[in-house]
Amino acid sequence: MAERGGKRPGAGRKAGAPNKATAARQEAVASSGLTPLDYMLSILRDETKTVEDRFEAAKAAAPYVHPKLATVDHQSSDGSMSQKPTTIVFRSPEVDGSND
Repeated sequence: MAERGGKRPGAGRKAGAPNKATAARQEAVASSGLTPLDYMLSILRDETKTVEDRFEAAKAAAPYVHPKLATVDHQSSDGSMSQKPTTIVFRSPEVDGSND
């Protein structure tokens, strides 16, 4: 008798596949001929617009063109993480007993 229930290989929607609502929205945007990114870039390139408007369009469009970089953990040459000091000790200068 075949097993029932549980996770089966190849079952379900594939990772990254859009659902029906997302696919319909993407189709509507594509068929309109003008995406939000295209609109922001048109404002950015329009020299008749004010500098402020063009700057705001550049800020809004930047994440679509230049994704944010991930943080990088720097490791030493042996692969271990460098340890940051947990305490800082302040010491007063030594007094040699002479008065200048």
